[in-house]
Amino acid sequence: MRKSVVAIVGRPNVGKSTLFNRICRRKSAIVDFEEGVTRDRKYEEAEWAGHNFIIVDTGGIIPKSVSGIDKAVKFQAEVAIEESDLILFLVDTKVGTTDIDMEIARILSAYREKVILVANKTDNEKDELEIYDFLKLGFGYPHSIAAIQGRNMGNFLDELVKKIDFAPDPQDDEETIKVAIVGKPNVGKSSLINNLTGQQQTIVTDIPGTTRDSIDLHLKYHNQKITFIDTAGLRRKKKH
Repeated sequence: MRKSVVAIVGRPNVGKSTLFNRICRRKSAIVDFEEGVTRDRKYEEAEWAGHNFIIVDTGGIIPKSVSGIDKAVKFQAEVAIEESDLILFLVDTKVGTTDIDMEIARILSAYREKVILVANKTDNEKDELEIYDFLKLGFGYPHSIAAIQGRNMGNFLDELVKKIDFAPDPQDDEETIKVAIVGKPNVGKSSLINNLTGQQQTIVTDIPGTTRDSIDLHLKYHNQKITFIDTAGLRRKKKH
């Protein structure tokens, strides 16, 4: 049986990739103060208290943006929302409820039964007083954490694993061939990945540098498992 899937969603710069890295216990996703660094869906295996699950990082959703990249990021996040067993709706305690948070809440209202509201950047007891503002989003009392510091993460993960139906991992000794696709920006690496898998797995635009994180995509061909690794475009150091 498959592992449960937990997706992290929210507007840009609320700390989704920081939380993703904290949960999977490795610096897997790129984290930066610049908004919009994460674009594609990124999957990693995670474990807590003996329970294994899949955690998914997504790009920041800007629902009403007319930008091509923003629309593609929103599409990738919507795919993650549809396929997930649990959704972590991440908000920023330092900023409070924004109009974009309200718009995302409306999108998630159809999935209310699997949404957990998480107030990130709650760094201390004083910040705890600010999280009541998020009650207006309609998902109940938020879990307060500080992903970058690890504050309250243990208690939060204890609650998370209670909400997921876990199944034992199937024993699978089949070897996987790993293939990395590399090259300079805008040569069609992500387009090749999408054609090989037959799905819109990664965002494709004419803008160089669209892919930023490395993305693992799995395919079975003639009973052989293959993992394709889409990578960011390589540039000369002096030009980047």
